Amino acid sequence: MKTRSRLALVAVAAALVLGACGSDSDDSSSGTTAAGGAGTDCAKDKLTLKKAGTLTVATGEPVFSPWMDGDANDPATGKGFESALVYELATAMGFTKAEVAWVRTGFDEAVAPGAKNFDFNIQQYSITDDRKKVVAFSDGYYDVQQALVAAADSKAASAKSIADLKDAKLGAAIGTTSLDYIENVIKPTTKAAVFDDNAAAKSAFDAKQVDGIVFDLPTAYYITAVEIPDAKIVGILPSGGTVEQLGMLFEQDSKLIPCVNKALATLTSSNKLADLQKEWLAAGGSIPTLTK
Repeated sequence: MKTRSRLALVAVAAALVLGACGSDSDDSSSGTTAAGGAGTDCAKDKLTLKKAGTLTVATGEPVFSPWMDGDANDPATGKGFESALVYELATAMGFTKAEVAWVRTGFDEAVAPGAKNFDFNIQQYSITDDRKKVVAFSDGYYDVQQALVAAADSKAASAKSIADLKDAKLGAAIGTTSLDYIENVIKPTTKAAVFDDNAAAKSAFDAKQVDGIVFDLPTAYYITAVEIPDAKIVGILPSGGTVEQLGMLFEQDSKLIPCVNKALATLTSSNKLADLQKEWLAAGGSIPTLTK
């Protein structure tokens, strides 16, 4: 999880190693507004919203754990990291749960220029310079790490470094930073396999058409626990040089960004954001990091 890095999937049980979706991204978010929203009146009745009195939030269709309640396919359950985060942000901004309305968008559809039908979109969007040419972002709410998943008998299973993956057949979801990582960092000699969804990835994996698949780390935990239990996490992939972050996506020049950033800063300073990450995005166990 490009956060969707979208092979993002259904809820990992509690306690994971923080980290998660890989291409160039900024440590700061939109690059257009201050994180705290200094000088901005963030009273609820002063907010610029798509619908007065309602915080309209978009996400994907379907939703996947551990980001949202994939079993119910309902972002309004408050289950999963991003769903829980939205309701905490809403509370910090003065909204009740009933004043949060959800809409659905395609992942690529939302990353397109023009007006949006939502106040912000949350579905594991990595903050990248290319995306910031057409949309804007909040400050980052999660630092992403990529991970390699492979079968125990795969030639990728024994990899200890990026160099060990040069001759491997790797795959990732279309439009994701995981795919970007394969193409721009690993640069294997064989072109990466590209999947529309996790079902296609699982089919390719079962048919041994790929040696390994790259996911964001929380998705990798879920995949190996539920979707492809025969697989293992070979290792966390080393950073390409910058910290990849997930951010909430807005239409450009949204006046709401400073106030969402202010609420996010409140959750960060109170450790609530860290608590949500621990609850929804961590799974115990020590995962090695491959060397460059």
